[in-house]
Amino acid sequence: MNYKYFPLFFIVLLMSFTNLPNKFNSAEINSKTETNSVSKNVSIYNQLDANSFVLPSFDCFNLALDGFHLLKEKGLVQKNILTVIDFSLSSNMKRLWVIDLDKKIILFQTLVAHGRNTGDEFANQFSNKAASFKSSIGFYATAEIYDGKHGKSLKLDGLEKGLNDKARERAVVIHGADYVSETFIKQNKRLGRSQGCPAIPVEMNAKIINVIKDKSCLFIYHPSAANQIISGLAS
Repeated sequence: MNYKYFPLFFIVLLMSFTNLPNKFNSAEINSKTETNSVSKNVSIYNQLDANSFVLPSFDCFNLALDGFHLLKEKGLVQKNILTVIDFSLSSNMKRLWVIDLDKKIILFQTLVAHGRNTGDEFANQFSNKAASFKSSIGFYATAEIYDGKHGKSLKLDGLEKGLNDKARERAVVIHGADYVSETFIKQNKRLGRSQGCPAIPVEMNAKIINVIKDKSCLFIYHPSAANQIISGLAS
């Protein structure tokens, strides 16, 4: 070995080892951040008072809460009210929850319809296109109340480009519908379907709208598109 180059070789070798911990530390920090987020969400989930209802799945709640915090930081939602819809469940089940994150209590759990072209009993196809008659997944901010053909209704602003950002122009809103009822299920073996709106029972409509109106967070979940939802929030 040519010893006159040894100091230079030693410096390069030292620099390469010096860089290694930074890479490992970065991965470790990201891993710890994710772990801390999940741990916090688990803690909140375990503190929730179901209030005689059934809790949503943790997978759905975990993603919903992560998105809620991100949107709250951006100022896109304001209230500490989180509405979760789990479209992985049968439409014959009560798959909409309204959660008060301050009091850590479930306020409502009820039936909710998906779009007629999204599926029969189960939701499996989603779209952001006009006249698709399909539901759109992802995060929304609730907006203003208006009186429409279904009576009291609540406008929604889709917050994820390509997933649900056409919601307002598609007139995807929360409204009551008589086809969202236990009676309809008994007669047809499945819940009725909308033109893409998350329609709810008529008797629950005003109660829920009054609580979630004016920039609260609404999250529509389906596990098949979880990665798309995450990407949509990050963009």
